[in-house]
Amino acid sequence: MKVTFYLVRHGQTYFNRYNKLQGWSNSPLTENGLSDARKVGEKLSGVRFEAAYSSDTSRAMQTAKIILDKNTTDFQPELSCLANFREEFYGSYEGSNMDIAWLNAGAPYGLKSYAEIVDDYGVASTKDFLKAADPWHDAENNDEYWARLDEGFTKLLEDPNVKDGAKILLISHGNTLLSLADRYGNNKISLHARPKNGSVSKLVYEDRQYHFISFDDKEIN
Repeated sequence: MKVTFYLVRHGQTYFNRYNKLQGWSNSPLTENGLSDARKVGEKLSGVRFEAAYSSDTSRAMQTAKIILDKNTTDFQPELSCLANFREEFYGSYEGSNMDIAWLNAGAPYGLKSYAEIVDDYGVASTKDFLKAADPWHDAENNDEYWARLDEGFTKLLEDPNVKDGAKILLISHGNTLLSLADRYGNNKISLHARPKNGSVSKLVYEDRQYHFISFDDKEIN
């Protein structure tokens, strides 16, 4: 069985614009964010999706609806929203300046940024370090995060519309895309910077294995 996921990062939000951590919290799409969604909708307008999913955050759902409204193929799937596909939960750091949050997370290890944590300890440790730095320890650690996301992909693959050769639209989030690339990208993808808002990446499920293809795939088919 082969299934191709078209992973789209939602359009720009105000928290993105202000460089704030935005996991389970929400902020509206900016005008640029609406434009991001329209542009990717046009880019994907000729792709026939057998199913469409997003997280249950407003920024993901709004992006998904704009994309589906622009689709010109002969089948329009209904949008399904699952909490499993929310962004990583940052606990008490939700809404915090990203640079300060990652400085706090990395400081006990002599590290000053997200990129430095990734270089020295890997993407998984960014989650564990932030949970440790959160005074309430509400932020998700790596195990908690993947338990939720893996459950979401299991639900998705059990969708009766998802058969061999299916193409699935999935509106995702920046750190989630980095996490998927880290786990399934075979060490071929740079993990320092989040993919751009409105970018399209591909994740292929085949022979019970996932393969992350690229950030911002230029050839959509």
